[in-house]
Amino acid sequence: MSRGTHYSPELRERAVRMVAELTPNYPTEWAAMKSVAEKLGIGSTETVRKWVRRAQVDAGARPGITSEDHAEIKRLKRENAELRRANEILKAASSFFAAELDRPHRSS
Repeated sequence: MSRGTHYSPELRERAVRMVAELTPNYPTEWAAMKSVAEKLGIGSTETVRKWVRRAQVDAGARPGITSEDHAEIKRLKRENAELRRANEILKAASSFFAAELDRPHRSS
């Protein structure tokens, strides 16, 4: 498959399960991952390795940031950027109105 192809969550889960089940039958975990990638038609063994590592982190079996935490951090970063933009707009508006108040007004 081409680079950037998205695989279904079901296929990812199946690949991770298969690696866990088949690893004892292979000399290395990488060999099991390679076999699973070939059997399921996944373009790269590295893709399967990333899925397995992510599942291990999410299960607490490996150190790292869980998918849930990663999604929360990403959401908070977006929210922070939005708040910074809003703050800049408010600062500009505040400066504009302060300058308007400082100008002498002509009487009609």
